[in-house]
Amino acid sequence: MATYLIASIKVKNAEAFEEYKRQVPHTIAKYGGRYLVRGGEGEVVEGNWQTNRLVVLEFPDKNLFNNWYNSEDYKNLKILRKTHAATDLVIVEGI
Repeated sequence: MATYLIASIKVKNAEAFEEYKRQVPHTIAKYGGRYLVRGGEGEVVEGNWQTNRLVVLEFPDKNLFNNWYNSEDYKNLKILRKTHAATDLVIVEGI
């Protein structure tokens, strides 16, 4: 079953975060993931969402997501992201 990562990212250091944005797509694709949403203009239509940078990734299944998230390929990029951005992440299985 497909697994979706939904991320709300508040970038603290835009220059340093550019390096993360440049390097991360290759690691995502290596584990079968793909971007459905990557940044872009957001608009709140209900509730109290913060319109930070939103990203939605799709992985073929939860195992591939976990393999990517815990991989050596992503390890240093995860540190880079956490250093230069505040991120809320959620995963959900879908159809």
